[in-house]
Amino acid sequence: MASSHELSSSAPLGSPLLTPPTLKPVPSPSASPSPLSFLTTNPIANAVSDAYRSFSDRRAKLGLTNPGTVESISKEVQREVSLTNYMHTGLRADVTKAVSLSPLFQVSHQFAMGEHMKPYAFAALLGTNNVFLQGSMDNDGVLSTRCNYRWSSSLVTKSQFQIASPQDMASIEHEYTGSDFTSSLKMLNPSYLEGGLTGIYILSHLQSITKKLSLGVEAVWQRAALSQPPESATSYCARYKSEDWIATAQLHAAQGALNATYWRKLSDKVQAGVDMTLQVAPSPGSMMGGLQKEGVTSVGVKYDFRMSTFRAQVDSKGKLGCLLERRVLPPVTMSFCADVDHMTRNAKVGLGITIEAGGEELQEQQEALGAQASPNIPF
Repeated sequence: MASSHELSSSAPLGSPLLTPPTLKPVPSPSASPSPLSFLTTNPIANAVSDAYRSFSDRRAKLGLTNPGTVESISKEVQREVSLTNYMHTGLRADVTKAVSLSPLFQVSHQFAMGEHMKPYAFAALLGTNNVFLQGSMDNDGVLSTRCNYRWSSSLVTKSQFQIASPQDMASIEHEYTGSDFTSSLKMLNPSYLEGGLTGIYILSHLQSITKKLSLGVEAVWQRAALSQPPESATSYCARYKSEDWIATAQLHAAQGALNATYWRKLSDKVQAGVDMTLQVAPSPGSMMGGLQKEGVTSVGVKYDFRMSTFRAQVDSKGKLGCLLERRVLPPVTMSFCADVDHMTRNAKVGLGITIEAGGEELQEQQEALGAQASPNIPF
């Protein structure tokens, strides 16, 4: 039997060495292209993708911020300076007991005696990073609930339900918050039980154009019943934000209404705001197509002191109002409000007290949390 050395020497000189044949890889079934891959690999899809990527890169370089929502476009005037959400008549007492901080859980009792106020109401609140639950029931048995859920850092679903004997109410809203815009879809009493779509549907979008200017649009579609024709309306809004002042404008074309606000921070403790509403509508019973003009302008100011807050407001109809809130003790806050209408010669006065009870257990929880961030509740 010849050795391997003899076999190699027997090969003729200059002949190439024998190499094993190369095996071609067999493609796996998973690597086969999808039947629908042509939808994303065709030239049109590639051009659209490149254009969108270029547009996103240019928009990111502008450094735009989120402008908020259309519903709260004038929150600096409506919530901070205006007295509309703070005025009350008669006596009111709120007792709140905070049970936990993380998750946030508290219960409250409200006692009232005055105009358009329920004598008693009980409420409970629960809040975590993704869930916000709130429910209240008054002495008439009217139940009101709120439930918000954060699906992601950008998408939040907000719902409200009210069960009452005269009329029930349901509201569902989906809000998407982007880096430089906010879009929302809100539905009031949506229903398809009658064989058609009924309710009120509101679609809004607010977009930052520059670092200071934001533009938005809001569309409303409503239908009370199938026996009635649907109605639609569109409104437009703008918001301009400077370093120490903010101006907004909203135009409701279908109603012929214009609302404009101006807010300015005069100092670290003083804010001022102006709210103007003008409406032009056809005069009722007019055969010549006359127009009826209505308008009101209010001017308000807010002072923040060390232990108290003072708000004052006067409008073009001769209505003057003021509100003073003072923290008497760390858990006790007193409020006094007055409203005088010079045209009708009517005056209203309100007095309120708010007591926030926490207890030693709550202080221990706060010390245990330390520098940990409080829950980012989706209010």
